[in-house]
Amino acid sequence: HFFDPGTSTLTYVAYDTTSKDAVVIDPIWDFDAASGQLSTKSLEAVLNFLSSNALHPHYVLETHAHADHISSSQLFKKHFPDIKVAVGERITEVQGIFSKTFNMKNLDTTGKDFDRLLSENEEFSAGTLKIRYFQTPGHTPACGCYLIGDAVFTGDAIFMPDSGTGRCDFPGGSAESLYESVTQKIYKLPEDTRIFVGHDYQPQ
Repeated sequence: HFFDPGTSTLTYVAYDTTSKDAVVIDPIWDFDAASGQLSTKSLEAVLNFLSSNALHPHYVLETHAHADHISSSQLFKKHFPDIKVAVGERITEVQGIFSKTFNMKNLDTTGKDFDRLLSENEEFSAGTLKIRYFQTPGHTPACGCYLIGDAVFTGDAIFMPDSGTGRCDFPGGSAESLYESVTQKIYKLPEDTRIFVGHDYQPQ
């Protein structure tokens, strides 16, 4: 994992130690609000890890559209031309909400900016890695989790125990949907499933 203290965000690299096949989950593009400048410090940390371990990343996996940080997913294509960016298919609903809420008339709402739109319980491979995607709406309509072996990457659906869950007051958010997502999907996974959350806000 890679922790960004500015947003308390966790970025992950999941990989097969034998084949060196890998995926990157929820990478960030650093933004300094005071100066309005972007930097690639967090991206470079992930790139250095991939390089030093001779990993072959096949996908950047987004758990949702992030309100608290800018994604660096597209930047990976400069370094890995064959890498694909995937997200849940309900991202088009979020794009529609953004378009209306923020008067973004030129925003494409078809999801074509992503290489792959994933459907509920879709299974796919990243080299030797076997991945299952399932929808966990509530924080946003497009939130989803990635199950890789005994590890599930939840994005903002669930946090560390002292923080609870993601907020539900964004446009399209639903506390009822998030409750169902956590109790009927994440909590229904086998007891030995390891949970990797999207944020760690640290003890206050």
